[in-house]
Parts: sequence; structure tokens; C-alpha cells
Amino acid sequence: MGAAGAFAFTALPTASATPSASAVIAEVYGGGGNSGATLTRDFVELGNAGSAAYDLSGYSVQYLPGTPSSGSTWQVTALTGAIAPGARYLVGEGTGSGGTTALPTTDATGSIAMSATSGTIALVSGTTALTCKTAADCAADPSIVDLTGYGTAVVREGSGPATGASNTAAVARADSLADTDDNAADFTGGNPTPVNSAGQTPGSGDGGGDGGNGGSPTDPGTVRVHDIQGTTRLSPYSGQTVTRVPGIVTGVRSTGSLGYWIQDPTPDTDPRTSEAVFVYTGSTKPTVAVGDSVLVTGKVSEYYPSSTSQSNTEITGPTTTVLSSGNALPDAVTLDATSVPDAYIPTASGGSIESLPLQPTVYAQDFFESLEGMRVTFADARVVGASDAYGELWVTVKPNENATARGGTLYSSYDQPNTGRIEVMSLDTTSTFPAANVGDELSGPTTGPLDYSTYGGYNVQATQLGTLVDKGLKQEVTRRQKKDELAVATYNVENLDALDTQEKFDRLAEGVAVNLNSPDIVALEEIQDDNGATNDGTVTAEGTLKRFTDAVRAAGGPAYKWRYISPTNNADGGEPGGNIRQVFLFNPKRVSFTDHKGGDATTATSVVKTRKGVELTYSPGRIDPTNAAWEDSRKPLVGEFTFQGEQVFVIANHFISKGGDQPIHGRYQPPARNSETQRAAQAAEVNTFVKSLLAADKNAKAVVLGDLNDYEFSQTVTTLTADKVLKPLITTLPAAERYTYVYDGNSQTLDHILTSPAVTSFNYDVVHINAEFADQASDHDPQIVRIDLSKCRSH
Repeated sequence: MGAAGAFAFTALPTASATPSASAVIAEVYGGGGNSGATLTRDFVELGNAGSAAYDLSGYSVQYLPGTPSSGSTWQVTALTGAIAPGARYLVGEGTGSGGTTALPTTDATGSIAMSATSGTIALVSGTTALTCKTAADCAADPSIVDLTGYGTAVVREGSGPATGASNTAAVARADSLADTDDNAADFTGGNPTPVNSAGQTPGSGDGGGDGGNGGSPTDPGTVRVHDIQGTTRLSPYSGQTVTRVPGIVTGVRSTGSLGYWIQDPTPDTDPRTSEAVFVYTGSTKPTVAVGDSVLVTGKVSEYYPSSTSQSNTEITGPTTTVLSSGNALPDAVTLDATSVPDAYIPTASGGSIESLPLQPTVYAQDFFESLEGMRVTFADARVVGASDAYGELWVTVKPNENATARGGTLYSSYDQPNTGRIEVMSLDTTSTFPAANVGDELSGPTTGPLDYSTYGGYNVQATQLGTLVDKGLKQEVTRRQKKDELAVATYNVENLDALDTQEKFDRLAEGVAVNLNSPDIVALEEIQDDNGATNDGTVTAEGTLKRFTDAVRAAGGPAYKWRYISPTNNADGGEPGGNIRQVFLFNPKRVSFTDHKGGDATTATSVVKTRKGVELTYSPGRIDPTNAAWEDSRKPLVGEFTFQGEQVFVIANHFISKGGDQPIHGRYQPPARNSETQRAAQAAEVNTFVKSLLAADKNAKAVVLGDLNDYEFSQTVTTLTADKVLKPLITTLPAAERYTYVYDGNSQTLDHILTSPAVTSFNYDVVHINAEFADQASDHDPQIVRIDLSKCRSH
């Protein structure tokens, strides 16, 4: 229950909804759970002053802060059912940490944190959020059935807002429900007196706010799972104890986050409310079994796996009564191209989407949220994210959604996140999780409760896992360069250091010697120092590189030489103590490296004109390494090479990672991509350097490559290629082949090769050997460009 906002309006015109002879707002209380409050929860009470039942189907109550800012939005709680003549209808809203008395069973539930002292409540014939923010605009909106402003509310009816609201006081109409369209006259402050449609008040009957404490230990309480889940992402019962919630156990998790799922076999008619919930047992392994009919008493909690994720609604600290065993399970909801919407997730002007009413027929993530914990099933699904070390894989339930050439799902723009992707794990601890590659199939049904986690979002916790069908995905081998072609490649070798196993060196070396077919120049990313993560000040990587080049030689490759610049200890990001850096390998039988001595970790190289032509002041050298753009990040490595008498400049990059960005499935929408700011600055630095090279020699041949940690459609690449000084070669491939990495079932591009305008004759290839496979030497795929410099010279 937040305090009123800080904005104030100078003009306060009054709203004037038509006085109602039927449904009206009868009482408003925003102090629930606040300091000094007795009630634990906010509420809005409606009344029917008419002689016939008033149907609330498709209606909502909505809340606006008393002094709305330009970013304020109406929050919506949808209503169902009807109000009998002369009866009341109770809408429960946000719950605070204080108070001792629960509301009686609510007729509708929301999670709006209303201000105790100032705000506006509207009864609306619709569920679309209102847009009016002045009394005059709201008076002109025909969807508003009744409106109550209290405290110092800008939006109100009549001469002024209702007065007297506080942490301990509500504003209420007289028992007659008289409505003169003047909030100041129609409402008075006093003790909150919530009444539901059954006539129950706090402490009377078997109120839902306390979870239903009365009755036999084997009788269900009044609160059902769909009441707990509510119509938004947050439970209206969060923080409250619920008693004897009935359900059938549908899945048991005996490792990791221990607990079990229950599902009510008697659902309500609201598609927004899930019928299942996870019961978290803490450090105690659950003793229930699938098929048990149980009653669960415990405290409702919203568990956030991370600070930016959505939450899992859970019952914690449970007491469980098993009524019977071997019961049939509720039918599973089918996930397929028909049931899962094409739109991904809603957005919210305030950032968090948690309080928005779910729209499960509109958004895929709302659809999944409306099924949180429920049994779901899919059949014959294609694997789009390979099995990992944690027993997880990704499938698509939409086989025709942006398919790649090799069976994945292509991520080609921010507005196409691919709604058919779903993560799959297994609750069966007795069987080995299958090692699936992209393009394989989980044949037959896969069924289990739908869960949510930090890593990937919604996932199926399979109690039945489909059979893996191997579709025979093979590692690619690129062709060898021709005699007159200069072959330049880039490969992120994932934190390789001298202490790694020989198997890792051999597999990475095979990627260079065999799959890349021994390029003339290889830019390596993530070469660590000679003792890896040992944080003792070591920065040299001679031992790492000797082991690696020896392994390449043993795999049939050339005797590569290398060049690099050691970073300042722990100044370039990555694993602490590892001191990752970029390295040039080159085959001296095919290409020569032009050394210009003096480059070091903090000295910038630059382009100069000499009588012999353009050259670097330092080679190898770094681009402006003390610039703030490179703080705690890898600095670009620049080298000058000669191939068949032609000078070529190569710039190896490893831009800052996406760590810290908000997930696309998280509660903040649209998600903030905070890391883009630094990557854009890094891209601008490289772009400026290339421009300086082209200013000195417009025909300079430059290859810019490496792990840019961003997509071909990103601002990073747009900045890097500004003024067309570089061409991103990934865009020269057919769309279905534009990827170098697979993350959360999305095949995407993080690694790039770009060339300057003088490089006009080339052959480019991404060589898929890692990202699509369960057994990986690295998580990145390498790529290569073969440049025919003799043909470039003719342009």
C-alpha cells in the first residue's frame, strides 16, 4: 500500500458519471496490512441498489493513484459473476505485511497495492485499462459505471473526493447506497466493514482470507488453487496462510528445489487462473506420490528465482493430509501451434507486468502463466536447444516457426523471440537424461507440470519424457582455401588455459585443423593465462598457446606462430585470475606478420602514413585501451599481415558480455538491455579506428572479427558499420543460416566477421561444430572468410 504520488494538478475539474440506481462502489479501503491496520488486505466493495441482479461479466474495477504522473496507468482487476439485488460484492486487492484479520471470502481477487490515503477507484464495463487521468476526461468515458476518488484524488466525482481514508479507515456510502455523483457527500470515513456476496464479514462463517480454518481436518477449506493463483502473475493471497487446499499430486521433485505440484481436478471457468501450484517443502524430501489426493495448509509465497525474473507462486511450510492414493490425474493441456499464441509477452509502461490481468489467448507468456504448475503435454517435438550438463533441453511446439537449415529456431529480431520454444527437464531421477542435438526429435508425448526458472523461463518438468530420435546432425567441415585465397577465421575457445585437459585442447585443435581446414590466420577469443583462474598475477599465455598449437599440429594442421598482448592483471573481465585475451595464430608458410614493437596493455596503436605506405605504430597493438569503453573488458587486438605481397589489417574483438541484461521472459517488459551501452561505445571505437585506416588508405583491406556478443540486427552492429566502413558478412548468408550460437532454444548470431569496402571477392562460412550439439568443445561456432586478394586488387 504505497503513499500517494508527488505530482499535483493545478486544475481539478470534477468527473460526473451518471448516478447509478444499480451497481455502485460501496466502500474503498487501501490500508490493508499497513502499520496500525487490523485487516491484512485492501478491498473494494460493490453494492447493487437495484431490484434485479447486476451482471459483472466482462467488468473490472480499476485503480489510479490520487495524483497520477505522466507514467501512471490504471491497474485492472477483472470481475465475474453478478451482484444480487441489495447485496454486496467483495474485491480483494493488495496484501501488506501487517494486520491480523483476513477478509471474508472474496468474490474477485486482484493484487493492486492501493494507497491508504489517496486514490481513485472506477467500476468499468470492460477490462481494458482506462486512459483518462483527469476528472473531465474520465467523466466523458462511457465505460465508467461508477467512480470514487478519495483523499486528495485529482480524479473524483462532484465537489471533492471522499475524505477520512487512512491505514485504519475506509470510505463508504450509507447503507442505502445513495449516489448523488458527489464523492465528498456520498462517502464518509470510518472503520472498514467488508462484506462479500454471501453476507460474510471478517470472522464470520468460513472466510476465505484465513484459508478456511473451520471444519473437519479432512474437509477442504474454502480457498481453491485458482483463488490462490488469481488473474495476474501475483497471488492475491501472497503472505497469507491458506488451509486445507485440495488437489491431486501431479509431480514430485526430489532434487534441487524440493516439493510437489498439486492440481485441482475441478477447475473454475476463468482461463486466466491456473488450477495448480507448487508446494515447496524446503530441505525435506516430499513423501507424497503422484496420484495422491491431498489437503495442503501453508503460507502462500511468491518466489523469485532472480531479481528480474517472474515469480513462482508457491505454498510454503506445508502441512499435508493424504486423503487417498492412485487417483486419476487431471487432463494435460496440449501445447502446440494452435494453443500457444504468436504474440510473446505484454509490455508495461511502469516496467513490471506482474499486476496486468493475464491475456492467455493473446500472449504466449500469459498463456504459460495461466497454466503455471498445471499438467501440460506436447508430442513429436523437434529439439532446438541441445541437452546441457544440467539435464535440460529445448524443443519447439511450433515446427514451422523460423526454422533454421539444420533444425533449430532462428532468432532474427527483437520482436520475433519465437513463442513455440519451451524448455524440458525430467523429474525421473532413475533414468539418464537423453543427449539430444538440435534437429533431433522427442517422439511421442512429453508430459508434466509447467514450471518457471531463472534460466529459460517456463519449462516442462516431465513425468513422461518422449523418446529421443537421433536425426543424425553432423559437424560441418569447410573447404580448404585455394592457393590465392587468404583464409581468416575466428573461434571463441571458451576459457582455454594451460591447465585444461588434453581432451579439451585436442577437440578445439581439431576444430581448427579439420573443421576450419587450417586457416591462414585464426583470431582466438578467451585464451587465458598460463594458470587459468589461479589469481596470482600471472598474465602470460605462452604455455597455453604452446599446448594449443602443438595439438593443432598433431591434428594435421600447420605449425602456427602467435601474437598477442598480455592484459593488465584482472583488468579485462572474464573469469577472475584468468586474464582472457584475443590471440592471432598465423601460418608462416602462407602469411607473414609485420611486427612493430612497443605495443603493450595500455598503449594505443594508430595508423600512420610512411614512404612505404600505411602501417600501424604498434603491431600487435590495442585500440585505445585506456578508453572507458573498454573498462573491465577485452581490448581489441590489431595486427598487420602480408599475404602474397598484399597488406591486410586484422582486428580481433571480444566485446563485453550480455551479463546483467534483463531476460526476454522476465517481469520487466520490454526488458532493459543495459550492457548495450558499453558495447555500442566499443563498436564506436572500432568504427573510428577503421575510419582512420580508410582515411589513410581508402583501399586498405581490413578484417574485423570476433565475439561481439550481439546480434546482426543490434545497435552494436549498426554502430560498428556506421558510414558503411564495414560489411557484416553474416548478412550475406541465407537467413536460415545466420547463427553462431544457441541460447534458450534460439539460434542467434554473436560472433562476426566484417570486412572493409576493398574486400570485394570473398567466400564466407559459419562452420557449425559446437552450438547445436550436446557434446561441445566450446559453446560458440567458428567462422571463416576466404579472400581472393588478386580479384580484390582489380576493383
